Amino acid sequence: LSEEIPARMQPRARADLQRLMTDGLVEAGLTYAGARAFSTPRRLALTVQGLSERSPTTREERRGPREGAPEKAVAGFARGAGVAVDALELREEKKGRHYYATVVTEGRDASAVVAEVLERVIRGFPWPKSMRWGEGTLRWVRPLRRILCVLTDEAGARVVPFTVDGIEAGDVTEGHPSMAPEAFPVAGFEDYAAKLRRAKVVLDAEARAEAILSDARNLAFAQGCELIEDPGLLEEVAGLVEWPVVLMGEVGDFQDLPPEVLQTSMKEHQKFFSVRDRSGAIVKFVTVANVETEDDGATILRGNRKVLTARLSDARFFWENDLRVAKAGMGEWLEKLKSVTFHEKLGTQAERVDRIAVLAHEIAPAVGADPNEAERAARLAKLDLSSEMVYEFPELQGLMGDRYLIAAGEALAIADTASAHYRPLGPSDNLPAHPLSTVVALADKLDTLVSFWAIDQKPTGSKDPFALRRAALGVSRIVVEQSLRLSIVALTDCHLERVYSSQDKAKSARDSRARDQFQGETGGRITSEATPGVVVVSEIVAYNGQEIDNRVIDLLSFIHDRLKVYLRDRGIRHDVIDASLAMPDSDDLTLLVRRATALQAMIDTEDGTNLVQGFKRANNILAQAEERDGVEYSFGADRRFAEAPEEHALFDALDAAEQEIAPAMEE
Repeated sequence: LSEEIPARMQPRARADLQRLMTDGLVEAGLTYAGARAFSTPRRLALTVQGLSERSPTTREERRGPREGAPEKAVAGFARGAGVAVDALELREEKKGRHYYATVVTEGRDASAVVAEVLERVIRGFPWPKSMRWGEGTLRWVRPLRRILCVLTDEAGARVVPFTVDGIEAGDVTEGHPSMAPEAFPVAGFEDYAAKLRRAKVVLDAEARAEAILSDARNLAFAQGCELIEDPGLLEEVAGLVEWPVVLMGEVGDFQDLPPEVLQTSMKEHQKFFSVRDRSGAIVKFVTVANVETEDDGATILRGNRKVLTARLSDARFFWENDLRVAKAGMGEWLEKLKSVTFHEKLGTQAERVDRIAVLAHEIAPAVGADPNEAERAARLAKLDLSSEMVYEFPELQGLMGDRYLIAAGEALAIADTASAHYRPLGPSDNLPAHPLSTVVALADKLDTLVSFWAIDQKPTGSKDPFALRRAALGVSRIVVEQSLRLSIVALTDCHLERVYSSQDKAKSARDSRARDQFQGETGGRITSEATPGVVVVSEIVAYNGQEIDNRVIDLLSFIHDRLKVYLRDRGIRHDVIDASLAMPDSDDLTLLVRRATALQAMIDTEDGTNLVQGFKRANNILAQAEERDGVEYSFGADRRFAEAPEEHALFDALDAAEQEIAPAMEE
């Protein structure tokens, strides 16, 4: 029992408590039948069923030094084994006599093992953030108040005694802090859970979430409305209350705000669920209190409504200001992007938008979009990043851009790019539907990949702070699922030069800032060489007969890795994927997938199986012949050396087949 545990930390804390305790018990020699962890805002709980009463006594034989070894070595071995030197035994082996020690570890009662393991778990619990309080040394997420540890068997319940930083384990806990704060003893898990419920505490987070969702749906339905469900918010709210009391209130006169603004503001600022009427307008909110009141929550709702009105008034102010800028042409936002750094080594957001626009112009013909329109859409798609609404709620980027571009009089196809160019956000997310959105989405993701490859900021292990794996998967899905024919190598090799140009500008800007700072602080002078710039380490390699920067080839390999996962999920064998990747033009992802799909389909037939087996046999025969003859047969067969009729017939058959094979391979 502690002070409030942040809701976001509770799921992992439950898992850690169960894992650390059960692993510790098993390592100490105890077995168990089952375990389950629980949490509320103020407590972590674990029940372990079927725990063995005692750990077994174990005997272990350890081999030591040879007979005649120095006395210190023998004494050290005995001391390490925990036995007297006189207790060592000499045994005859093939390579002489060796000392042996028999180490007997007596079994211990479950109570002693539990106390030892639990104390170790508490002292070393892996909270993401922890604190110390008072004069003690114990660290916990919030000040720890009680430790309850009870062992129950046929004889009844007994406390497992131990102390952590002055807190003695006992059989007493507390209920709801305001509705039932009195302490009470418990005699086992069932008694614990039942008494907590009577004391206005629902122990199970899943049960709290189910109660919240059910009550919220019923309240909305009773008013002829529909709850907008949000699983993430539901999990968070369930971690904020011990006794959920669901209340519904009126949003008020804010229907002029876009629904996503209302929903986001209520969720982020106050953890409210949104409720919409039959027309789709958000008209009510649902909040979850942690206490029952005599006025059925009327006072709570009045307070919440007052705060909500202030928050939504701010949102309305942002919305109206942003509409004013949008209708004036959005030039103000473009200027802001020029002063926003995208990355220290990659220039500003405005420079990034310029790169994306040029790349979109190049990609457009392959997608069936007008190049000039694609370039224009790319220059407008990220302007909402400068808006006040997106500054307040970054998760609304793109969504607000659509609305602002429509307000500015842009065509729907161009306005749609603001939100659609971020897609797909994951392996199951929808792709951008319109050609313009497709072009800008590809240009955006390719610029991200090329830029961070240029400065050697590639993902490592599980760390991917710039979501480059998601960008590569997005490129693969868009190209393959929309059957686009693009040369990834050609596009990225040209784009790499633009990124290098942005790096040079970023370095000049850093040099200038450093120079101004140095002169301002010391009155001295500084040269640009004093500030380390971007060091480009690259080399030129051959690809399909062209000279290409090796970083482009490395990036292509990274995209191929994401594509491999995509193809394996579609049932393509790994060796078929590798064979397709080894062919020329593997940067044409659509061609690559068509080859892999066709090859897999052929191999799955009886003819395909026979062909592979025949090829393997012929290949083995040829390898054996080369080894026997000491010659490398790399130039094919020659009709001049044919003797038997069967050999001439085979050459005739090969010549005839070649007339069909050659054009088929070209296609």
